[in-house]
Amino acid sequence: MEGLDGRHDKSVASLRPKFTDLQGQYLAFIQAYTTLHGVAPAEADMQRFFRVTPPAVHRMVLALEQRGLLERVPGRSRSVRLLLPSNEIPKLERRGNDAAF
Repeated sequence: MEGLDGRHDKSVASLRPKFTDLQGQYLAFIQAYTTLHGVAPAEADMQRFFRVTPPAVHRMVLALEQRGLLERVPGRSRSVRLLLPSNEIPKLERRGNDAAF
């Protein structure tokens, strides 16, 4: 679709962020954890940090995988790997005084 100036307008979909704020925090956690520990976090690590249920973490991992932001090997622990550049991942925000990883 052409705009008034004759250039092509970007689609609405391309203007939307690649991920929500919460999804960005999961990506930031995965990046920070992997940097600190040398291995990807298990879903249980994400559960403790975000204080959510196991199904909530699993749904988030599946959503991030579906959006093409990470890949994993189903059934294999600590197999999560980020698929976007580090500079596109937001800074990890503190989740409370006793949040640790």
